[in-house]
Amino acid sequence: PKVNNMDIQFAQAAIFTPSDFAFPTNGIKAEATPNTEMTVIADVDMELLRELHEVGSVRNLKDRRTDLYRLTLRK
Repeated sequence: PKVNNMDIQFAQAAIFTPSDFAFPTNGIKAEATPNTEMTVIADVDMELLRELHEVGSVRNLKDRRTDLYRLTLRK
């Protein structure tokens, strides 16, 4: 498309984590400097994420109200 200044973007990249005890309190593992071209890299413990999925205090999928709606997979 012919849009003026389409090549100028402003943003901030970040790596987010669950808002739970084993992770940062604000849910942000790493964040880039705003409006700067850069790459964000952070180490995330995948085993801790799996454990948190099963026994964490924030369990959105397990606490959902299945009596109100149903999820089905489309193939």
